[in-house]
Amino acid sequence: MNKKYYDLLGVTEEMTDEEITDKFEELKKKYSEDRFLEGEAGNEAAKMLNKIDVAYSEIMAERRESRMAGKTNSSYTKVDELIRDGKFAEAQAALDEFNERPAEWHYLQSVVFYRKNWMNESKKQLEIAMQMEPSNEKYRTAYNKLKDKIEYDKRNAETPQGGAAGAQGTQGGQVPPPDYEQQQMGGGGMCEQCATCCACNLLMNCCMNACCGCR
Repeated sequence: MNKKYYDLLGVTEEMTDEEITDKFEELKKKYSEDRFLEGEAGNEAAKMLNKIDVAYSEIMAERRESRMAGKTNSSYTKVDELIRDGKFAEAQAALDEFNERPAEWHYLQSVVFYRKNWMNESKKQLEIAMQMEPSNEKYRTAYNKLKDKIEYDKRNAETPQGGAAGAQGTQGGQVPPPDYEQQQMGGGGMCEQCATCCACNLLMNCCMNACCGCR
């Protein structure tokens, strides 16, 4: 908010809406009477009457927007907590209550879809979030990891199980798991189901950490 509006009314940001309104009404009454004065005094009072109207309107509008933003952030926190508690139906219901759906809404919807194992739907929601906020690193990181996991799962589904899988993985053109999955697996000796489970857990941790850590 431009501080000049507060200065014009002789109020501060720490004052309540009621206090600001009382001060505005006081000034409005004064300048409404003074505008009928003769000469420059009347003209100046008329100008000040317009100025304080604009100042009051701008101050109140910004305060309303600030309260709405705080309410929205609180609602997002509630969705985060529901997801972490595994209450996906309740998290979805909370998301459905939002009238406005900015990038963060689509990000949270993506996390809910991921936890339901709806990978393609999750990916689409992240794509929408990135379109709305192209510079948001949280969305891009989650999207890249999710895309890697989808591709990794697809390769696993297409690769025969058993010894032939290992041969194809090294000689048949199959791409090894992404680095983040390799790090999570911690080397050899792990079955393919365990590897996929670790990959899922790592991606979910990434989404949730970003969800709560990047506000």
